[in-house]
Amino acid sequence: MSASAGRGTATDGLDARVVVERAAFRLDVALRVPAGSTTAVVGPNGAGKSTLLRALAGLAPLTAGRVALDGRELERAGGSADLRVPAEGRGIGVVFQDHLLFPHLSALANVAFGPRAHGVARAVAEERARALLDRLGIAHLADRRPARLSGGQSQRVALARALVLEPALLLLDEPMAALDAGTRLDVRDLLADELRRFGGAAVLVTHDPVDALALADRIHVLEDGRQVQEGAPQEVAARPATAYVARLVGMNRLTVWDAGGRPTVLIAAPSDVRLARGSGRPEARDDARDVIATGAVQRVEGAAGRVRVALRVVAPDPADGARDPAAVAVDPGAEVTAELDAASFAALRPVAGELLAIRLPRER
Repeated sequence: MSASAGRGTATDGLDARVVVERAAFRLDVALRVPAGSTTAVVGPNGAGKSTLLRALAGLAPLTAGRVALDGRELERAGGSADLRVPAEGRGIGVVFQDHLLFPHLSALANVAFGPRAHGVARAVAEERARALLDRLGIAHLADRRPARLSGGQSQRVALARALVLEPALLLLDEPMAALDAGTRLDVRDLLADELRRFGGAAVLVTHDPVDALALADRIHVLEDGRQVQEGAPQEVAARPATAYVARLVGMNRLTVWDAGGRPTVLIAAPSDVRLARGSGRPEARDDARDVIATGAVQRVEGAAGRVRVALRVVAPDPADGARDPAAVAVDPGAEVTAELDAASFAALRPVAGELLAIRLPRER
């Protein structure tokens, strides 16, 4: 997360409306990223995240819209006077998911390549490159070629290459997707430090909610080429706007119906969901506000002393519905996740396919 978020003038940073049409797919996203801040773009596969990044970088043309950086217009399309600055003239640094390092060049030469291509003398370019490699903790690997670097080391070289020209905009395309769990933690900490230091605008594309929540000042959620939610990380996590966002941040988001047939959205943490076997009513402190449903266990997963039980709501037995109208408050097919501690799991021992009673708090 950038320490300088929000500073700068009204024209500093990225201001874009990106429209890209391809066959049956249309991407239409508005994005404003102030200088000194980081915005994460998240979404399921096929949502348009990488297409958005490629369009901003100048690697894919706009169908319509506009891209401006620090008040300078880089692209304008769909009108009477189109404009398009090529990728190399945009002042943008890109870290690709697969790094795209030159295999025949050393780590030092990979980083120095950008300044050299812009006319900087070899000695000066290599001095800048070596300073960045040192800052990123890999100066001792300067002479190694990419084939002799680990995934985390290659990622640091790719980041150094993107930063060496001091870009006004840094684009990060799934920068940790190919890393193992241990390396991911180290690189995430490194990225957090670099983004705090970075004075330009940064856009991070990721499918990992931890990366988005840890690194970004704002989160934009894309689904099917359109923006479905935007806000500070804590806002998105607390009030997910769609079922996908709820799953992303580990919450339950359901539509429930009151006695008059009016729908309301219920958001509940898995730890607030109570389960019981058969016709039993799960223990709760406030029966009047809770929603009761029946769910079929889909899967049971455990980690760090907690167990998550995923259920799918089923239509209630008619006799049960007559006794308890609240039992029909949740649509059949809705997904619910409950989190149990070790003691609760040992007492219940749920198994796949079993029907359990679910209690959902109407208010958190």
